[in-house]
Amino acid sequence: MREILFDTETTGVFPDHKEEKQRDRIVEIGCVEVFNLERTGREFHAYLNPDRDVPEEVVRVHGLRLEFLRGHKRFSEVVQDFLEFVGDAPLVAHNASFDQGFLNAELRRCGLPTFGDERFVDTLQIARKKFPGASNSLDALARRFELDRYGFDLASRKGAGGHGAIVDSRILAEVYLHLKGGREQALEFDPGAAAAADAALLRPIELARRTPRATPLPSPITQDEQAAHAAFIEKLGPNAIWLKVG
Repeated sequence: MREILFDTETTGVFPDHKEEKQRDRIVEIGCVEVFNLERTGREFHAYLNPDRDVPEEVVRVHGLRLEFLRGHKRFSEVVQDFLEFVGDAPLVAHNASFDQGFLNAELRRCGLPTFGDERFVDTLQIARKKFPGASNSLDALARRFELDRYGFDLASRKGAGGHGAIVDSRILAEVYLHLKGGREQALEFDPGAAAAADAALLRPIELARRTPRATPLPSPITQDEQAAHAAFIEKLGPNAIWLKVG
């Protein structure tokens, strides 16, 4: 099954602010393609010019300043490439309603159809069911599943500008795999195969009878070896096990 793990970085949290100039925009989008929960290597990544300021408190999260973003395309200029990449695959995100709101706001600005709720899978909701009462942020799950073992630099995410859409999407792909039990799926048995295996174990064992040789094979033991063995047994005394079994 093909799925798209994605994340966005934005200028804030209000994509539908009543004042147009105050509406927050996407400044980075990252997508990772997975097939049967495993990354295929195909990705989509773009930095975006938001045509508005980027508050300093937000810069501290993702490190993307307007001076840098001005040199990149606007969402309307990459939207067709984005839609072609995601196709009709489910969209998997952590706290998906946040990213859904921003994506749909950008699509509406472009005069394009928006994504419905049924299109999204929320890994935050999956994690809350799996680990009730625990911290289920993406960083907490990355530490829980020890993703540093797979080459992710989790320590760097604690500093200013430590978050990025494409990096977070790659982390999310690994977290999603763990949440879905992907590393252990190979251990699960197909019910039909398991039943067939049980039936095979219950069948009685039938031993095939071999026809005796017409002439027995000659012994490979030489006369000298037989004499040496007899001398050894004699040294063991009258209670030697060899004498009892003949």
